[in-house]
Amino acid sequence: MDLQNFEQSLLALQQSAIDELKGVSRREDALQIKNRYLGKKGQVQAQMSVLRELPNEQRRDAGRISNSTKQAIEQAFQKVMSDIAQAELDAKLASEALDVTLPARKPKLHRSHPLVQTEQELIALFAEMGFAVAQGPEIEKDYYNFEALNFPADHPARDMQDTFMIDQQGLLRTHTSPVQIRTMLAYKPPVQIIAPGRVYRVDDDPTHSPVFHQIEGLLVDVGVTMADLKGTLRHFIDRCFGKQTPMRLRPSFFPFTEPSAEVDIGCIFCAQKGCRVCSQTGWLEILGSGMVDPNVFKSCGIDPERYTGFAFGLGVERIAMLKYQISDIRLLFQNDVRFLEQFS
Repeated sequence: MDLQNFEQSLLALQQSAIDELKGVSRREDALQIKNRYLGKKGQVQAQMSVLRELPNEQRRDAGRISNSTKQAIEQAFQKVMSDIAQAELDAKLASEALDVTLPARKPKLHRSHPLVQTEQELIALFAEMGFAVAQGPEIEKDYYNFEALNFPADHPARDMQDTFMIDQQGLLRTHTSPVQIRTMLAYKPPVQIIAPGRVYRVDDDPTHSPVFHQIEGLLVDVGVTMADLKGTLRHFIDRCFGKQTPMRLRPSFFPFTEPSAEVDIGCIFCAQKGCRVCSQTGWLEILGSGMVDPNVFKSCGIDPERYTGFAFGLGVERIAMLKYQISDIRLLFQNDVRFLEQFS
């Protein structure tokens, strides 16, 4: 075979491959045609076997011709594959067409976290009674967190609160009572404040968290009595749980109040009939309270012979769990969207 016949045979194969590819509509068929012509055992490769029959001076031209044939078939194959891809895309767009004139879905709007909701509602409730909001640092000194609140260094009441200590004088506050001390040191009576904020204790179980929120109240003035405390708490319970909710004060002990009282409400789950939540007692503890101890007044430079006052402290998580009937405090901190959506 001479060079001219070699070139004509390759051109014939090139045209045959292009003609076959023109009517193809599936990727698999196009690949089969390409392999039949350009594969290792394809027709073009088979035709290359005659190169050894050509004179040496013609082999370079034969190689150029064969490369040109391969490129032409490859280009025809790529064009067919591009046309197939475009046809598939057009079909997909047609089947998945969207009517952009339809109204969009409204995004879900969620209210605040249940803890934030509860805290804001409590702050607003006490603000209606004349309590101003006061705040203080979460990293406290031992003096403000314990000593000024009538917790001597060797007092066993310190063991009531498992504390995150930073050093001998620094700690993460275990309650917001230090805000009361700082306020009484900064302002002369009368004083009427609430102190909301985060507090920290070494505790973690279904009803306790190492980080939780408190709101403590303080009222100092001339002639403040236990009756004022009881009336304030009665109004709080009426607004928070309903006027029909029973309330009782039980004698208790806190180093910074004397006398001290735990405040219970009638179980809102069983209407005081007795259930697992209230341990069959019909009562639920919600906060601690009492009259400010004279030693605390002395620590703040306030004359206990002239002024009296009351203080109370409640856990925001405790109120939220009762209000929304949440069984495990850890749900409030896991940020599970399924849980939080219930408060939207």
